[in-house]
Amino acid sequence: MEDDCGASSTSPFLTDSLELAMEVEHESSRPAFFSCAFDSQNGGRRFSAESYLASGSLKRVLLRLDPSPNDYEEDTVELFGFQWVTEMALVESCGFLFGLLREQIYRLENLVQMSSSDFGQAAHLHSEAERIRHQCLKFLHYVKVFIFRYLEPPEVENDRVLHPYEELEAQLPSVLVEELHALTVHVGHLCELPSNVLAAFTIPNQAKVFPPSWHLLHLHLDINWLVLEVLHVLGEKLKRQVVYANHFINLTGENLTNISLFEKHSGNLVSDLIRLAINKYTKVRPSEALASSHYSCTCIKELWILLIQLLDHRNKGSNTECFWSLVNTTLRNIFERPSTSESVSGFDTVQCKDPLSFSWWMMNHLAPLYQFDRNGNLDEKVGMPFSEYLRVAGVLEEHLRMHLQCCLTLCSFWDLNLSVVTILWDYYSKNLNSCFTVPWLGLKDLANISKTSLSMLELVKRCCCEQQVPSLYNSSNSYFIFLSILARIMKEENNGVHPWKQIKGRIYSKFHRKRMQELTEVGLQNFFSLFLVLAVLVETEDIVSRVLDLLDFLAPSSITTARRALIWRGHFAFLLIYVEKNMDISALAEKVSNAFREKAKEFLVTKNDHTQRQNLWTLLSTYIDGVQEVFETSCYLSLSEEKLLNDGFTMLLPACRGAELSMVLNFLQVVLARLRSVHERVSQGPQLGNTAPDAQLPLVAKEHHLAVASALWRNFFPYLKSQRMSQTPPSPQLADTAAGFTLLALDIPSKALSDLQPQPVLSMMRLFGWDDMVWPQLVSRYLSHLIENSSLCEAFSSMGYTSYEALTVRSWFRCVLQMFLDQPSGAWAKTDAERTVGKSYMEQLTEMTRLIFKLSEVENILLKANVGQSVFKQDPKNALVQFIKAVGRTYSGLQTLPEKSAMVAKTLEYLGDVLKYVKPYLKAKGPPEGLQLTYWIIGCLVKFCAPILATSKAQQLLFRIVDCLLLPHSVLQQDKELPVALLSAIQESLPLYLQGLSFICCQSQTQGAYLNQLLGSIIRHYFGRFLPSSPAVPGAGQHPLLCSGLLCLPRENYLQFKGHAPPPRLASVLAFILEVLQRTQSTELCDTDLVLPAVLKCLVLVNELQVKKISTDIVQYMVEGCQAGSGGEHATQLTSVFRQFIQDYTAVYDHRVLSILETVAVLDQTLVTSLIPTITQSLKDSEHKQGLGRNAAQREAYKRLLSHLAEAGQNEIQKLENETAQ
Repeated sequence: MEDDCGASSTSPFLTDSLELAMEVEHESSRPAFFSCAFDSQNGGRRFSAESYLASGSLKRVLLRLDPSPNDYEEDTVELFGFQWVTEMALVESCGFLFGLLREQIYRLENLVQMSSSDFGQAAHLHSEAERIRHQCLKFLHYVKVFIFRYLEPPEVENDRVLHPYEELEAQLPSVLVEELHALTVHVGHLCELPSNVLAAFTIPNQAKVFPPSWHLLHLHLDINWLVLEVLHVLGEKLKRQVVYANHFINLTGENLTNISLFEKHSGNLVSDLIRLAINKYTKVRPSEALASSHYSCTCIKELWILLIQLLDHRNKGSNTECFWSLVNTTLRNIFERPSTSESVSGFDTVQCKDPLSFSWWMMNHLAPLYQFDRNGNLDEKVGMPFSEYLRVAGVLEEHLRMHLQCCLTLCSFWDLNLSVVTILWDYYSKNLNSCFTVPWLGLKDLANISKTSLSMLELVKRCCCEQQVPSLYNSSNSYFIFLSILARIMKEENNGVHPWKQIKGRIYSKFHRKRMQELTEVGLQNFFSLFLVLAVLVETEDIVSRVLDLLDFLAPSSITTARRALIWRGHFAFLLIYVEKNMDISALAEKVSNAFREKAKEFLVTKNDHTQRQNLWTLLSTYIDGVQEVFETSCYLSLSEEKLLNDGFTMLLPACRGAELSMVLNFLQVVLARLRSVHERVSQGPQLGNTAPDAQLPLVAKEHHLAVASALWRNFFPYLKSQRMSQTPPSPQLADTAAGFTLLALDIPSKALSDLQPQPVLSMMRLFGWDDMVWPQLVSRYLSHLIENSSLCEAFSSMGYTSYEALTVRSWFRCVLQMFLDQPSGAWAKTDAERTVGKSYMEQLTEMTRLIFKLSEVENILLKANVGQSVFKQDPKNALVQFIKAVGRTYSGLQTLPEKSAMVAKTLEYLGDVLKYVKPYLKAKGPPEGLQLTYWIIGCLVKFCAPILATSKAQQLLFRIVDCLLLPHSVLQQDKELPVALLSAIQESLPLYLQGLSFICCQSQTQGAYLNQLLGSIIRHYFGRFLPSSPAVPGAGQHPLLCSGLLCLPRENYLQFKGHAPPPRLASVLAFILEVLQRTQSTELCDTDLVLPAVLKCLVLVNELQVKKISTDIVQYMVEGCQAGSGGEHATQLTSVFRQFIQDYTAVYDHRVLSILETVAVLDQTLVTSLIPTITQSLKDSEHKQGLGRNAAQREAYKRLLSHLAEAGQNEIQKLENETAQ
């Protein structure tokens, strides 16, 4: 140990002459002392300005300079309140002065007993205690100065008679040794001070007023240190001669010299400090050991540094014990002494719960102190072997972690040696299967098998870099701390020899066939962790080769799925190291990819064995994760990464289900994106001015990119293509991946499959974006990735393919129309999952709509139609309707025939086979939402694009719309009930069709007659279907014919009576007729001829009040309408209808007819007046038929009618009365 210390060194030692030249002879007159009372003016120093380090006191002692060059220069000096002759006081009154010192110490001890909580008293006690301490320190510093200045080495003995003073002077060294010994006995051990004094360590150093106990405690520290300084100065002054305490020896018979006293006192002081540390360690948990210091205040820290500097300084010039040797000896004496040996004073009752851990703790906190120089400034590290403390066998994990934490910390301060690793490896090689857990840490400390190769590598890479050592206790087990120590040693060379050369054999020799077969899953994890650390730091290829050889020792039958997955993760962790070191991975990649191919083949043929599939998927998912991590880590993809994308994926993809397929597709997207990103970066070439060795690497990387692209097209795309028309909606990842392949075809077109050539981008768009047979969910998501891609637009432009945007808009049409395609009929049939899918698709459609409205063609149409850009913020259905309106409005604004013709062609290109899109709804008669959407969107198309549909190019589409949606075979069968959902959809949207068709009928020149026939057929078929059983109540929905604004009266037999029985829904028919009359405010001739006779018949034959009221209102509107009509044609036709009515019903329903005419007379007196001859004749004919003569009652009723007809009526009454008188 002494040799080891002799090899140690502090900061570079300057010669005494140089130090003397640099020394500034201006120092404070106040003597140095221990103080932890820092204030804001301390200037950021680690120690107080008055400390032994910062004040230069220690440096002056070590350099043999005057301890206080500016002090004690007067002839007299005041000590303990007395004046003394400076050059003689210590010679003449040495014992007396030391007695006064002990008296002052006693006075300070009495002040401790008088301590008070009263602030005024406390301030007084502080001042008094500070004064006493200052007097004691002043005296001890005076002793140092006196020895340095005035003490002369003894002369060679001669026979001359000495002067009494000379005799005293010659005895002074011996007396000083005796007095210093007496002083150490008087003050006793630091650790034995009363508890109330030791408690002063905990007083905050920001305080301004300290109790006497604080001053007494720090005075003890001063005395213990100054005794060593005085003894050292004495020895240096006497040129290291031995000074015997003659008087003490004569009295006790014990040997006492200045050297023995120094060694004893320094040993006792170290023992005291260690015992104080033991008392503090009892309160420290192992996990907090590194964060908990062993010194209670900075004064203790300074005292340790002073001891280090002084003891190691003395060790250089003599064979005295160095600091670390003294510490080691003291620790052994405390913890390892036999019970029969002489006990060290004060340590009989020392109790330490874990001496070994305490020793590591002490070393860990003492080692950083070696960085301080004799001025208290940080210096460089030193060396000191500490392997003798590495006892790992039988040590609990909770303690072992702390030991290795300390060991790792010491690596930062001391030079390393291989014996540390040798001892630790010997232990861990035997315990690789251990989890190294601490029970009381709970679940967070359970053995953790890395889930991915990247996490496995990151775990070991943390061992290879600088870490926050205090946090390792909870974050790492002792094995990983050992790996950190190993990594630290691997980074340093020892005399030009790399440590790996020295330790390689020791590590390899521990692994053989039997040992490898004994490893559990945890053992394999630890095995990989060790070799990953080594591969990161040293010979990667050699280490990986050895690992592969060792893994071959494992019997295949004994490798469980979990262990094999771990082995694969280990392989990929090594691959990641290869990638980070820019090494080709082909050999290792082929080995693991071949294993993957075999497992993928097993997965493909395993159909029903769920357990076997699950086990295989564990391995396959491990491979997929590993490959993804390799691609994400590789900088240029130039290291043969394509070897990992073999044909195993062609067998894996068809066998995947649900989440399995989702994982593979997500992986594929990452690889595609990574390849494209790297290829783009490489294609840009090296950065300007880049002269690095790897600047030419991108040129080589392009070849590998072609290989990767080829592997992707060959092994992945065929499956992707086969899934685009699956029976069930595909997963979103399928669209994302297809978009990735499309962009790859754009970047690297040459490697696309032959059936996609010569324009792979166009072929991809036709397959996934523009094919009407592909699921709309896939199309919408696929196109959303590509619409905004400027490179794609440029590619189509360069091809001269102008239909790119139109076909994309057509796909958008289809996606919106088919948004309910995969939903079951009836909202009650939807599950939560289906609602989630529907919501997701709506969000996707909304995004697609936003992108569609940014296409140049669409923007141009919206601009011409004055449609705001906020349209795309609406939901997709409304946005589509707005676009349809914009198309129609844009067409209407065109002037020239070529422009209109081009617009018609473009619109048809936008629409495509629109009826094909909605055919699934019509065939399945649902779901209701799909039917509603179909009829509404296409109805908007018929109404707002009517001018376009009126053209010859678009009429075929119009006829198909009418045939498929409005007049299908089921509608033509009047006796057949239509599904409620279909009928509801038609009813809501029929006005749109009627309005559009009405416009087209007026515009079409070639097919006008046929279109009018169609329109009449539609009205005829749907009038009755949508006629309610009774007149609509206020707020209820109106008949579609009324909503359309196409107001026409029914021309079918809806008012035809069967005998005297009224037709069904008579009140509703009449209400419809009344609504039409009210809206038109005019009466056509045909309406009068067809409707009025039936209404009058209702008034005669039906007694239902509602029918009578509505019929009366109809008669009123028709009579008033005829009055408002121009010319006499209406009046003539009206007269004819009423004349026929009178002739038909007067004979049987004379009173009712007359009552009706009475009502009409109020409306049109002229009309009824013109009917007088007919009424009179009908009355006479009725009487004649009855054969009963004149009917008085009938004639009275007739007279009441005539009374309303002015003069003509009165004349007729007179005629009737004249006939009666005859």
